[in-house]
Amino acid sequence: MTDPHQPATSPGVDEGDIDRRAALAESLGKEVWPADRDQLIAKAQEGTPPDRVLADLRRLPAGQQFENVQDVARALGIGTEQQRF
Repeated sequence: MTDPHQPATSPGVDEGDIDRRAALAESLGKEVWPADRDQLIAKAQEGTPPDRVLADLRRLPAGQQFENVQDVARALGIGTEQQRF
């Protein structure tokens, strides 16, 4: 059983990583995948994404396809969980 007084994040993942990944997911939605950097930026700009989201998306490598938010997070060096519970 896990200790309820310990943070519920996976090793190598911090709250900032979770918040950044959540902001990306919220700005991109579920219908955009798979997509490349330009498609992701265009999708995010359909709404009013935080500046950090657009800055992160612009840092993605050109010409690479991303299957989901986890792929984007990995490409940006944002911590991701290695297993799901």
